[in-house]
Amino acid sequence: MEIEMESMASSIGVSVPVLRFLLCFAATIPVSFIWRLVPGTLLKHIYSAASGALLSYLSFGFSSNLHFLVPMLMGYISMLVYRRRCGIITFFTGFGYLIGCHVYYMSGDAWKEGGIDATGALMVLTLKVISCAINYNDGLLKEEGLREAQKKNRLLRLPSLIEYFGYCLCCGSHFAGPVYEMKDYLEWTENKGIWSQSAKGPSPSPYGATIKALLQAAICMALYLYLVPHFPLSRFTDPIYQEWGFWKRLSYQYMCGFTARWKYYFIWSISEASIIISGLGFSGWSDSSPPKPRWDRAKNVDIIRVELAKSAVQIPLVWNIQVSTWLRHYVYERLIQKGKKPGFFQLLATQTVSAVWHGLYPGYIIFFVQSALMIAGSRVIYRWQQAIPENMGLVGKILGFMNFAYTLLVLNYSCVGFMVLSMHETLASYGSVYYVGTIVPIALILLGYIFKPKPVRSKARKEQ
Repeated sequence: MEIEMESMASSIGVSVPVLRFLLCFAATIPVSFIWRLVPGTLLKHIYSAASGALLSYLSFGFSSNLHFLVPMLMGYISMLVYRRRCGIITFFTGFGYLIGCHVYYMSGDAWKEGGIDATGALMVLTLKVISCAINYNDGLLKEEGLREAQKKNRLLRLPSLIEYFGYCLCCGSHFAGPVYEMKDYLEWTENKGIWSQSAKGPSPSPYGATIKALLQAAICMALYLYLVPHFPLSRFTDPIYQEWGFWKRLSYQYMCGFTARWKYYFIWSISEASIIISGLGFSGWSDSSPPKPRWDRAKNVDIIRVELAKSAVQIPLVWNIQVSTWLRHYVYERLIQKGKKPGFFQLLATQTVSAVWHGLYPGYIIFFVQSALMIAGSRVIYRWQQAIPENMGLVGKILGFMNFAYTLLVLNYSCVGFMVLSMHETLASYGSVYYVGTIVPIALILLGYIFKPKPVRSKARKEQ
C-alpha cells in the first residue's frame, strides 16, 4: 500500500502525506452523504464525531485527535464551571494552544515544502470551540442591546458532550472549514428551524449544487496546476528577478497571487460540496417565485467578486467568507464601544487576530497589517466617491476605477508576504517594487485626514 501511495504521489507531484490528506479530504463528500442515512439524533451526533476523528487519524495520525481534544475539553470545562467568563477564557486558552502548536510544528515551512499536518484542522476547530463558548456566555444576557448575530446564535442551555463533540469534529468542515455555529448544527441534526419538514415544503435536493461545486473544484485545480510551474515563489530570490524592470516585477507579483488563490478556491469548493450534500449547507429559500434553495452556509469564496473586487472593503465579504464572518462577530463588533463608531483600531485588532490565527510567521503579520492599511485606504477613496455630485458622473467613474485598480495593486502586492512567510523574502519582494503597496495606502489615509468632503449621495453602497 505504501509503495502504491508513493507511486501515486510522485505521479501527481505531491508528497505522500499530502496525497493521504487529499484522499481523506475528498472522502468527506461520501462520508457527509452517508450522514443523511443515519437514523436518530443521537446516532447522527456519534457519526459526526466518529467520522471526523477517523478521517483525522487516517490523514494526520493518532496524535492529531489528541491535539483536537485539548481545546475541546478546555472550552467545555470552562462552560461547565464558569459560564459568566467562559467566552473570554476559551478565547485565550484556545488561541494560546493554537499558537503553541504553530510554534512547535512551524506548519508554514512544511506547507511551503509540500508537507501537511493537523494544524490547519486545529485552526478551524479553535474558532468553533470559541464561538460555542461565547454564545453560551451570551445566553446569560438579556436580548435588549444584543446585536442580531448574538440573538440568533446564543445558547440558552449547555450542549451535551456528544452534541459538542459532533459539532467540533463533523467531518464536512473539519479539515478546511467553513466555520458554522453550534445552534445551526443542533437545528440541522434535529430537523428544526429551516431544516424542519414544515418549513416551506420538503427538504431541497442538494445534488445539483453539489455537482456545481465539484465542477468548480475541478476547474480551479486544473488552472492551478497549469499556472504554478510558470510562477514559482522561488523566483523572488532568483537573480533574474532583480534584473527585471519595475512593471514586470509588479506584474509577476500579481500573477503569483492570482495563481496561489486557485489552490484555495479548489479546497473551499471541495468543502462546499461536502457541506451541501450533507444538508447543512442549506441556508433557506430565496424570495423568487417559485422560491429556490440557497446554499450560502457552505460558501467560503465568491471567485468572480474576489478577482474583480471594486474595492478592498469587499474582499473580507467574498474571501474566506465564514472566517471573515466569525472575525466580524467575535472580534470586530465586540471591540466597538456602545455609542461609538468603529475605527482603525478595531480593524487593525481584527486583522492582528487573523494573523495570529494563521501562524506567527512575519509574512502573515505583515500581510494582515497591510490588509488593514489596504481597507482603510479604500474607504478614503469610497468617501471621495460619495462626495461627487450626480452631475459629475465621469469623475465618480474615474474614482471607482481608481478604487478597483488600487485594490488590484495592493492586494496582490500584500499577499506575497502570506505566500513566502519569511521576513527576508517578504521585505525583499516588497522592496523590489519600492514598497508601492505600502506607500500608496498610507498616503491615501493621510490625504483622507486632509480632504474630508461631505457625502452628497443619499445611500451608501451596501458592500461598504
